[in-house]
Amino acid sequence: MDIVRPEIKRKKRIRRIIYGCVGVVLVVAITLGLKQLKPAAPSVDKATLWPDTVQRGSMVIDVRGLGTLVPEKINFVSAPADGIVKDHMLAGVPVKPDTVIMTMTNPTLEQQTLDAEYQLKGAQASYLQTKALLENQLMDKRTQAASVSSLYKSAEMKKEASQKLGELGLKADLDVKTDVVQAEELTKENDLAQKEVQTFEDSIGAQLAVAQATVDQKNALYNLDKSLLEQLHIKAGIEGMLQEVDIEVGQKVVQGTLIAKVANQVQLKAALQIAETQTSNILIGQQASVDTHVGIIPGHVIRIDPAVTNGTRTVDVHLDGALPQGAVPQLSVEGTVMIDRLTDVLYVGRPVHGEANSTIGLFKVEGQVPWSDAREASRAQVQVGKVSVNKIQIVKGLQVGDTVILSDMSQDDQYDRIELK
Repeated sequence: MDIVRPEIKRKKRIRRIIYGCVGVVLVVAITLGLKQLKPAAPSVDKATLWPDTVQRGSMVIDVRGLGTLVPEKINFVSAPADGIVKDHMLAGVPVKPDTVIMTMTNPTLEQQTLDAEYQLKGAQASYLQTKALLENQLMDKRTQAASVSSLYKSAEMKKEASQKLGELGLKADLDVKTDVVQAEELTKENDLAQKEVQTFEDSIGAQLAVAQATVDQKNALYNLDKSLLEQLHIKAGIEGMLQEVDIEVGQKVVQGTLIAKVANQVQLKAALQIAETQTSNILIGQQASVDTHVGIIPGHVIRIDPAVTNGTRTVDVHLDGALPQGAVPQLSVEGTVMIDRLTDVLYVGRPVHGEANSTIGLFKVEGQVPWSDAREASRAQVQVGKVSVNKIQIVKGLQVGDTVILSDMSQDDQYDRIELK
């Protein structure tokens, strides 16, 4: 018969409780220990990475943008007057400045020009008639003055003779005085006649000036109408290519309507679209280069569009070199504008995420060893200064000879170290 021993059961229960508590403590300790462990470094294939080595020297600060070649000279042709299109050239034809690219008609303007011509001829005839009339009047006055002058001279001679006879007592005093008075009266009449001739002669210029002003006015109106009529034979204005014709034969066009566009095919410039964040340091006159994909042409900045469109600003670059064969308007190009040149600075290739004046994390190869011998890379905080199209200035965090990974490593942001294989 078995004997119940309660103390043995109590000891077993206590022992189980102790074992359970120890187990819980061990689980908690292991969990905390695992949390303190750093994640294992991932392995990355070196063939998929893009490395570069930090250097010291000169660094060119530049910006880049895509764009097209556009003509520097474009002549937008507008209608000089109302009219109906009679005929025109087709777009794509080379033209000279005096090439007639379009002919228009305007019957109203034609009649107006004809009326202006008749009015001009009438004003010219009136001027000649006035001139002839004034000249005839002048001749009459001169004839009258000459007659008075002849009487004046005769009276002077008679007065002198009478005075001599009177002194000799051969003529009565009354007759002598009469001759003297007549001579004096004719002297006055002669002076007045001569002054009248001179005054009338002086007034001829003023009277003819009035008539000439009418002629000039009619002539100006006629020349204006005639010029408008001649301009209906519309010319290209510059040498180049007729790029656009915006009207059709028979179409009625209002004065000022844009009807054609002529562009110079030789003098081209590059219109580059550059991100607005990169244009703050671009200045007129800065050196640039344009890649036409068949050659690189040097140039310089001539204009910066003040407006922003879709996050970019247009920067116009004048081409200083000769255009390669096949260069035409709207040809796609790539352009680079040189902003500045830094000397004696640390620099490295521009990583995928590398903005100016920022701090970025880059994986740096452990030890200054050749890339082929690199086995590990650890994250380094790098202070960036100025940036270029393909380089960044290193302010702090790296030194000459350090090799860093420029590829996008955002998938490894949770790691401070990677293994290279």
